[in-house]
Order: sequence, then structure tokens, then C-alpha cells
Amino acid sequence: MTPTTALRPAAATAAVLPAPARSTRRPPGFTTLFVADMWERFSFFGMLAVLFLFASAPAADGGLGLSDGDAGLLYGIYLAAVFLASVPGGRLGDQVLGSYRATLCGGVLIACGHLVLAVPAVPTVYAGLLLVAVGTGLFKPNLAALLGACYPRGATAERDAGFAVFYMSIQVSSFLAPLVVGAVGEGVDWHLGFAVAAIGMAFGLWRLVRGAAALGTVGQRPERPAAPAEVRRALRRAAAAATAVVLLFTADALAGTFALRHVMGLVALLSVLVPIVTFRRLLRDPAVTDRERTGLRAYVWLFLAAAVFWGLYVQGGSLFVAFARDAADRSVLGRTVPASWFQAAAPLFVLLVVPGFAWLWARQGERLGAAVKFAAGTVLVGAGLLVMAAAAWAAQGGGRVSALWLVAAYLLTGAGEAAFAPVSLSVTTVVAPPALLGRLVGVLWLSAALGAGVGGSVLKAAGGGVPGPGVFLALGAAALLTGAALWLARRPLTRRLGR
Repeated sequence: MTPTTALRPAAATAAVLPAPARSTRRPPGFTTLFVADMWERFSFFGMLAVLFLFASAPAADGGLGLSDGDAGLLYGIYLAAVFLASVPGGRLGDQVLGSYRATLCGGVLIACGHLVLAVPAVPTVYAGLLLVAVGTGLFKPNLAALLGACYPRGATAERDAGFAVFYMSIQVSSFLAPLVVGAVGEGVDWHLGFAVAAIGMAFGLWRLVRGAAALGTVGQRPERPAAPAEVRRALRRAAAAATAVVLLFTADALAGTFALRHVMGLVALLSVLVPIVTFRRLLRDPAVTDRERTGLRAYVWLFLAAAVFWGLYVQGGSLFVAFARDAADRSVLGRTVPASWFQAAAPLFVLLVVPGFAWLWARQGERLGAAVKFAAGTVLVGAGLLVMAAAAWAAQGGGRVSALWLVAAYLLTGAGEAAFAPVSLSVTTVVAPPALLGRLVGVLWLSAALGAGVGGSVLKAAGGGVPGPGVFLALGAAALLTGAALWLARRPLTRRLGR
């Protein structure tokens, strides 16, 4: 790469890329991003597969010794923090580092975080989770922005199909990660499991650096570089906010009143306020045209639907895992299957159905709007929760029920994710103004922050232990109502979104 080409704006590069054929053809750099994301997701889902179990395991067994409710809160806090960090992460990519450098820096922080988690001490657990959250906030929105910039803005159907295939990288990792990290973490040592996750991220970084040439000039510089004074002002505000939070929780701890629910309260507040402030700034940005502003206003409704979706979906890592641990018969051929392994079921099913959805979206072209695809995914997740309600009802006598209930529920939630998640990424890159692409992808992750913040409190609200059928019924009903609302609003949303 020459110095001249390295300074060319990414949007200009994307604009001159030839439109991919309506087939399996992929843009340059697709394989590099696919493999890098696959390994990053291995590290992320590997750690996530054992986080709840590690947090709720007795201290004598190497765990944190938290109650089920508090372990669910920690799980929700961590996920929400990951997604909240994507907003400043996306902005750094847009205005300071460029998408490629932001992705690379995020990967380094993630690898460091997993290595810190591998140290067997309680303080390193929280420090490692913080590093991974910040690194993921840099990595995810900017890698998605890189992929979006590889496609011409008019290639909507090809983009949807490409994102669906790209999403398979996540599923390959999230299928293998619980099996590998879960076996090491549950069967050998929790912290050794975190070390395995660090190795996965190291492979992802290697591929991202090795394949940089395939990306050409895409993401090599910020779309709209921030002025030095603006950067200094943002740093001062961030430092002031961080200092205030540290002082607040230090005082709480010294008073002897600190509890994880206080952190969750702050996370929940941020999950509501940050999207409001971010959308307000985006809509007032002078770089946004009237047509783009109309699309952004319609996108708010998809954002709210995504928050509901992810709030329900994250139950697979807490409610479902608690049920697998305490109420499912996990005996197979005389051996007990680790509870974390069940989390591999959903991505396995996603791997099986994503190619079908990619084919369907490409074949249907513009005839199926984003709202319809969102509705399909949400209803499928709702069906999975209703299956779990039936399983919880069967387990009320205190005995263990067939693990096939869990497998069926994960099958349905996996199919819902396959229909929903790739399209949510794709529609975001279409609606976003070119100079704000990374930031709007960050906004998408805010929907997951809002969902995870609320969803992580469900097990605590349910009292811990084996969740009852009423909990799953209420969550399933929320999914079905959201899907119905999206279906009814499909025409006005399609018209305003332009797809």
C-alpha cells in the first residue's frame, strides 16, 4: 500500500467498487474480516459461555461465589457494558482512528483482557471484564463498518446476503467456543478457560494484520476527522465522567452498602439515556440530509424492536443455563454433559439455517422489508421461550426433565437470531450517512445494551434458582407482541427506511 492510497477516504473507495453479482461473489477483504471476526467471537463467546457458571460457582471451587441472581446481574452488566462501549468505539473509528485501526486496537485490548482474566484473583476478574468490554466496543462496530464500506450503497440485496454469510463466522465461533472453553473452564480450571479465549483473539489479530492488503484503502482513515480541540474536549469529559463513577462506587463500598444491583442501576440508566442523546445528536448533525433524517427517525422503531429482541435472546446465557444446570437431565452414556455446552446448540442451528435465509433474502430482493425480517426473528425467539415455559412446567415437581426441551428452545432462538441479526447489521449500514457509519453501528449495539441491561435482571427478579413457567411465558408473550407490532407497521417503516 502506497502513502497516497492509504490517505484516500473509505467512502470513496466503497463508491467505486463494482456492484457484486447477485450470486456468491464477495467483495475484496471479505475473507479477512470473516476470519478475524470468527476468532474474536470465539474468544467472546468462550468467555461468555462460562461467565455465569464461574460467577455462581463457590469460591472453594475457584468461582466468585455469587448467588444466581447476582451472577445473572454480572452477566447482564458485562454485556450491557460491551454494547455501551460501542458508541464511543464507533465514534473513534469515524473521527479519530479510522475503522481499520480502531478494529485492530480493539482486538489488542480484548486479548489483554482475557489474559488478565486468566490470573486467578478476584480483582483481575473485574479488570479483565472491563478491558474486554472496552476492546469489544472498539472492535465490533468498526469491523461491521469495514464490511459495510466494502459494498456499494445501492447493493441492498447483495449486502443482506453478504451480512448473512458473514454472520456465519460468529456462529462457527459461538458453536465451538462453549465446547472448548466450557470443557476447559468447567472441567479443569475457570481461569485456564479464559486463557484459551485469549489464544483465540490472538489468532484473530494475526489474520487481521496479515490480510490488511486485501482491504486496500477501506477504513484506513477517519471519514470525518475530528479537530484536535474536539478530541481534547471529549477526553476531558470522559475523564470527568469516569472519575465521578469511581468516586461514587468507592463511597458506596466504604459505606458498606455496595451491591451489584447499584451497578446495574447505573448501566440501565445509561442504556436509556445514551441512545436518546445519541439519536438526538445524529438527527441534528449538519452532515445528515433530510432524506437520511427521515430514515433515521424510522430506524428508531427498529432500534426499540432490537432492544426487545436482545433482552429476550440473552436469556440463553443466564435463564437457560440455570435451567440446564439445575433442572435438565444432562446424562449421556453415563457421563454428565457440562451445562455450558448447551449454549453451542443455538449457533449450530444458526449455521444450518443462515445459508437458507441468505438465499431467501437475495431471492426476494426488495419484496421483503427489514420490518418483516425483524418480526420473523422476534417471533421465533418467542416460540423458543414458550418451549421453555412448557419445560419449566414439567420440572415443577422437582425432578430433572429431558434436555431435548433445551435443545428445541435453542433451535428456535438460533433460527430467530439467523433471521434477525444479520439484517439488523445490514439495514444499519444502509440507513447510516457515510460519515456516521461507525457511530450508527454503535447505536445498533446500544439496543443490545438496553436489552442486556434489562434482560440481565430477569433472573434476579425471578428469585434465582430454577425459573418458573410464568417467567418464560411472560417473556414469550413480549416477543410475540413485538413481532405482531412490526408486522402491522411493515409498510410505513419500509417506505421511510427506503427498504
